Amino acid sequence: MPAPRPLQLASLRLFALLFALLPTACEVESAFARRAYLQMQIEPEHARVEIDERPSVSARLIREEPVELSVGKHVVTIRAEGYFPHDLLLDLPSGLTKVEVKLRELPP
Repeated sequence: MPAPRPLQLASLRLFALLFALLPTACEVESAFARRAYLQMQIEPEHARVEIDERPSVSARLIREEPVELSVGKHVVTIRAEGYFPHDLLLDLPSGLTKVEVKLRELPP
């Protein structure tokens, strides 16, 4: 069997390096693909939105700027003075999910 030439060795080393880095590149892409984005249109606009018991954000903010979350189940609570609260259990896929909610007013 003839000895490998320097060019063959360099090619083999490059191939080995690329093969070693491939799983890392796939993991980065896979982690990015597992992100979910939630955008909500809520009435009334003065409502507050709480996701997974984290501090609430305004309905206006979540309408204009989707919230980045992990893929999977999330509990969303929407509250506004003068309205019944509304709870949602959302199972978010990767990508953007849009939800519209109109709260019911409390009786006078």
